[in-house]
Amino acid sequence: VQLQASGGGLVQAGDSLRLSCAASGGTFSDLGMGWFRQAPGKEREFVASISWGGGSTLYADSVKGRFTISRDNAINTVYLQMNNVKPEDSAVYYCAARYGGRPDYGSSYDYWGQETLVTVSS
Repeated sequence: VQLQASGGGLVQAGDSLRLSCAASGGTFSDLGMGWFRQAPGKEREFVASISWGGGSTLYADSVKGRFTISRDNAINTVYLQMNNVKPEDSAVYYCAARYGGRPDYGSSYDYWGQETLVTVSS
């Protein structure tokens, strides 16, 4: 499975941004999907996850109410809609895919995409 993330960029605090992650090479509907991020000098952290069919989502407390994860199994793509972004959301973001395990554990994920950088200015 290959994952291609896109949509990062430079935005101002309070703006919105949508990240996309296109999957190829596998059966997308078999995969739970997640977004993680890593800020400079910090460890990678869980952001959001969505189940195989999209019926179950999970969010980190820091993004709950501002970010929305969704997926379109028809085009093998998962999204992260980021609203009211804050400077502390600045990080490299990764999408990842898993077959099982806890959705908020990085170790549960079998495939990782390349990073997309989000920078939020104050």
